Amino acid sequence: MKGVLVVAEQLRGSVRDVTRELITAAAELGGPVTVAVLGADPAALRAGVDVAGVDEIVEVRTATAEFENDVYQRAVEALIAERDPAAVLLGFTVNGMGYGPAIAAKLGLGFASDVFGLAREGGDGDRIVCRRAMYGGKVHAEVELPAGRPALIMLRPTAWPAATGPGGAKVTQATVGEPGSSRARHREFAEAPASDIDITTAEFLLSIGRGVESKDDVPYFEALARKMSATLAGSRPLIDSGWLPSARQVGQSGKTVKPKVYLALGISGAVQHLAGMKSSDLIIAVNSDPEASIFGVAHYGAVADLFDVARELEKLF
Repeated sequence: MKGVLVVAEQLRGSVRDVTRELITAAAELGGPVTVAVLGADPAALRAGVDVAGVDEIVEVRTATAEFENDVYQRAVEALIAERDPAAVLLGFTVNGMGYGPAIAAKLGLGFASDVFGLAREGGDGDRIVCRRAMYGGKVHAEVELPAGRPALIMLRPTAWPAATGPGGAKVTQATVGEPGSSRARHREFAEAPASDIDITTAEFLLSIGRGVESKDDVPYFEALARKMSATLAGSRPLIDSGWLPSARQVGQSGKTVKPKVYLALGISGAVQHLAGMKSSDLIIAVNSDPEASIFGVAHYGAVADLFDVARELEKLF
């Protein structure tokens, strides 16, 4: 059975969590799992990918430390030509989108993005079936990728648990020439303004939905979130109404989050929203509608008025 090539994603010298999630998915597909690590000093990133389930780590030295789409594209194309894997797994991230679709189009590979389910089918496991959302998350579909040639698959962050456990993969090196001309070059990192909160890094999210019926009530929940040492987030209707900035949106068209605690107040649970938060470690939902879809993914739920619950929470903090 042909193996699976995982392309590691790194930022400022650290391997991003999505890489270890890709490793978990690759192990589920079966076959040897190879992780490609690109960087000015790829050996320094090795420990971040040498986890259980990885058979080989291939280090690709590049001229610059940070991500550059043309460098990654050239390197991955070379690795595909050399190794002929059954599948190449990338994160469905800003970086992944910068070069993954271009590789699939150029090489004529099977392709699927925003995938949250994978399986190998057929007598020899030569067909890969991907599960993904379509039509704005209104339906889920299974996409069968062509057999007989590699498939490039971009996986939704947080859809798989991150691989853990001691590794022991063999380490090899690959040389890939620099591209003849560059479309882009990394210059520097610019810190986001303090007002632009990154909800993807929050450990505790207090998220509000259309159950908050007035914009005038939003400051109350901002204050409650601060009192509870939580980060305020929201569902799409509140962002579309201008009640919260887009950086606070949880969901398929917003941010995918995986906090330790996700407290949802007045959120019904549209499929687009659930796609962005259902992997949270602990989900607590409060909604006055006992049939609200959010209760289908919640670990704990209360059919109650969100303001009554909020007032009781105030007393505890």
